[in-house]
This record gives sequence, structure tokens and C-alpha cells, in this order.
Amino acid sequence: MADMQTLHAAFVARIDAVLNALEMEGVLPANTSRANVTVEPPRDPAYGDLATNAAMVLAKQAKTNPRALAEKIVEHLQREPDITEATIAGPGFINLRLSPEAWRRELLAISKLGEDYGRSDMGKGATVNVEYVSANPTGPMHMGHCRGAVVGDALSGLLEWAGYRVTREYYVNDAGGQVDVLARSAHLRYREALGEDIGEIPEGLYPGDYLKPVGERLAQEFGTAYQDAPESEWLELFRQRSVAAMMEMIREDLALLGIHHDLFSSEAELQAAKKPEAAEAWLREHGFVYDGVLEAPKGKAPPEDWEPVELPLFRSTEFGDDQDRPIKKSNGAWTYFGADLAYHFQKAEKADALIDIWGADHAGTVKRIKAAVAALTKGAGRDVPFDVKLVQMVKLLRDGEPVKMSKRSGTFVTLADVVNEVGKDVVRFTMLTRKPDAQMEFDFAKVVEASKDNPVFYLQYAHARIHSTLRKTGVEPSDTHLDRLGEEELALVREASQFPRVVESAAKAREPHRIAFFLGDLAAAFHSFWNGGNDDPSKRIIQEGDPELTAARLFLATQIGQVIRNGLAILGVEAVEEM
Repeated sequence: MADMQTLHAAFVARIDAVLNALEMEGVLPANTSRANVTVEPPRDPAYGDLATNAAMVLAKQAKTNPRALAEKIVEHLQREPDITEATIAGPGFINLRLSPEAWRRELLAISKLGEDYGRSDMGKGATVNVEYVSANPTGPMHMGHCRGAVVGDALSGLLEWAGYRVTREYYVNDAGGQVDVLARSAHLRYREALGEDIGEIPEGLYPGDYLKPVGERLAQEFGTAYQDAPESEWLELFRQRSVAAMMEMIREDLALLGIHHDLFSSEAELQAAKKPEAAEAWLREHGFVYDGVLEAPKGKAPPEDWEPVELPLFRSTEFGDDQDRPIKKSNGAWTYFGADLAYHFQKAEKADALIDIWGADHAGTVKRIKAAVAALTKGAGRDVPFDVKLVQMVKLLRDGEPVKMSKRSGTFVTLADVVNEVGKDVVRFTMLTRKPDAQMEFDFAKVVEASKDNPVFYLQYAHARIHSTLRKTGVEPSDTHLDRLGEEELALVREASQFPRVVESAAKAREPHRIAFFLGDLAAAFHSFWNGGNDDPSKRIIQEGDPELTAARLFLATQIGQVIRNGLAILGVEAVEEM
């Protein structure tokens, strides 16, 4: 990264230096905690360019009232040449107004840092395991997986920009009953490939055409060897071959979205390595697992075949759950919860933090799995933060009407169909235009609509406009006469300068959609600036007869384009130069 400080980082450092000085003066006690001190734009730009809550959050430690501390801080800040005004608002917020020179230097910083503008060392190389998608290996990717896939991949990119080392992981659920169903479905297609008339696909098996090539490959490899053989002879073999074929298909589908995982972990291998047994033994030793009887289902009479069974139970009530949870079934098999806690324990051995991206339908299991991971990691002497992000399903529409299912899948719309129709970048950016836990509609007509109401188009059009302007003029962008830029131009710089701060705050919150929101605001600001030239020719970027002002405005536009590209790079979206 180029050795140049952004405006946000510079003012964070300046506020910190002022607080250091106040410690030296005895106004603040030594080693005052500054964890909650923020430096960010005020909600209303009329109050200034930057604001800090330092006096508000440190007054208690200083044993004084916030306004009195704010006056001491302002006294120091007023000595800074880049600060033209420092005022105290309300109970002790400090608002700062910066000189035009500060904003011109930020333009130069964007130019010098280029593709690194907005990168941070906040993570200090800490390792974060982000697990996302982890769909059952029983068929192609469908749009139910899409949003979580994009959120997880964009979050991984965001964390890397913020200075973390990220492992993108996919957990292959290849040990449950669904893969036996897959093997039986593949065997049916295998018999079909050998010339049998299999008729209608029996209920309970996977009906999609995607298993036909799998059956054909099995027929080529094994001939008629297993056509009439008992299930016990082929089930395990067909399960392995089918899962491998499904994972190959899933990787191809994800690649269409630009998604590639670093690690694929197998549930079957986890269980073969006795990891769940090891986790259970550790939890028992530390009193977190005991043998007990589950209570009857609440709120209704138990089923006639229900009877109390003693099972190994995790003490999840100690962590706020409403009942303790079984880690094994009555037949001795591991519950999903039992296998999952062992898997997370395995991940935590190699990472400083864990993040899972789950569908919203898994909300009920969040508390207990977080409790189990906390018990395992803290008990083992490591405090590994574990965060679960829930993602709502996407409702697919075409001109406002629900989309019909895919013929290939038999039951759902495939990811490949959607990406092939509207493009990777449209799908990725659209999935980030809402908070992940908010409902979303994906209308095929609207996501490709060329209007300001389509955030994908509006953003890409801003970048394309900048490149079109650069192509049309014979003037080279130049930073020689940035003093010619006025208040409206510098307002654009203020907007763009928020990018480094947004990267850090989004990474802290684990919310990549904040980058998409920021880019939308930046694009709107640029379009507004551009449109001002339609009514007033003096505001146009290209000024005939004034090459100095033209060159300065082109330099400004170039840097706005750079920030847009950097933001899109985090989200895994390419910036277009022509539309």
C-alpha cells in the first residue's frame, strides 16, 4: 500500500493526539479507554464535515461533564491548520469544519493510493473463517442459495480489505440420510442409462434431469454390474460417486457467480475422524454434557408413539436456551447439532474468529450452537468470537409475477439459469441492495432496467459516464489546478472520502451491504453534480476555452471512478466502462 494517510485516518490520529495531550495535562487519567470514541460525519452536513463523540464517552473517566471536556478538546483542535471551525453541539458533541485544502489533499490521496484507497490494517492479519453456502450436495445450486453465497463472498472480500486473513469454507453435508436418497436416485438414473424404462420417479427420490449425466457416467464405469444388485452392494459406492458429481456441479455453478472457496470440509470425514466423540468427551469432562431425558413437546399432547428416552444433552439452558439439546439420537447417530458443534470446534482450532452465513430458517439453532462453541473454545483456553448472519430468501418475479420452476431441477429455479440470463454482476450487486435479514424481491425485468430506480444500472452508469467523458475530451486530467475546484466539486470529495471509514465500520459490523449503500449514495451525488451542468453550462466538467478547470474537474471525476471501482472490487462486481 502506498505510504499516504487518508483524511479519515489522519483525523482519527489527530483526535487521538489531542487525547494524549490531555492525558499529559492531567485532564484525562492515564491510559483512558478510547474504545468507543468515533470520528465520522455528522448526520446533518449543516453542522460540519466531521464530528467526534470523544467528550461524551470520556467525561465519566475524566470525572467532569461532557461540555467541559469538549471545551478542552476544542481548544487543542482549533490550533490545527486544516480545521476552520470547531464547535460544541448539544451535551458535548464536537463538530469540525475543514479547509478546502484538506479536501484537495484527499483527492491526491485517492489518486496516489489508487486500487489501495480504502484498504485498512484494522484486522492486523487476524484469521477469520467465513463459512457460507454449504448447501446439501444433492443437486445444482438454486436461487435459495444465491443470497447467502453472495453475502458470504462479499463479506470475505470486505474483511480482506480491512486487513484480515480470510478462509472461505464450504461444509459438505455428506453424512446424512439425504445423500443416501441421492445415491438411490442416481442408481435409478444408472438403470435408465442402461436402457431400463424407469417410468415416473418414485416419491422421495430426486426427480431433476441433472442426475441423468451422473447415471450415464455410472453406466459407463460399471456397466451392468450393479443393475440388479442389492442395495447393500452399491449404496456406499454410488453415494461417493454422486456426491463427487454434485460437488463438481456446485463448484461450476458458484464459479458463474465468481465464487471460489478455499476449503471444502466433509461431514463424513469429520465423523470418520471421531471428532464428534472427542467434542462430547471434552464437554462431559467439563460438565456441559450429561445423560438426561428430554421433556415432552410443549403446548400439545405428545404423540402416541412418544416415550421418554435418555440421551446425551448439552446444557444449552446455561446459555439462555429454553431447554437442553440432544447431541445424539436414540439410535446413536449424531444429531445435526451434535455434528455441527464438533465441526465448529474443529474450525476454531485454526481461526481467530468464526462467521457463518445461514438461511433465516435456521434462526432457532443460532443460540445453542453459539453456546456450544463458547463452551468449547473458552473452556479450551481460547476465546474465539463466533457470529452467525441470517439471510432471508429471495422471491423471484418476472414482471411482477412469480417465476416458474426450472425444468432441469424439477423443483426450483437454478442459479445458473438466473446468472446466464441477467449476468453475474447484476445478481451479485442486487443481492447486496438490502440488509440480508430483510425480505427481497428479484424481478428479472427490473434488475436489468435502464433507470435510476435500478441501483445496479445507476451505479454502473455513473462509472461509464466518467469513462465516456474521459474518452471524449482531448484534455488530460491534472492535479495542477485543484484550487479551481469550488464548493460543489469538494462536496463530491467529501462523499468519496467516507469510503475508508465505511470499509472499517462495515467490517466491524460484518455487513458488506454497507458498501453497496455507500456506492449508491456516491453514484447519486455524482449524477446530481453531472446534471447540474444541464441547467448551467458553467458547471459542466468539460469547459471549452478553460483547459485548467477542465483538467481539474476531470481529475476529480477520475478519482470518483476509482472509489467506485474499489467499492465494487470488494463486492466482487466489475465496473463497466461502456453501457
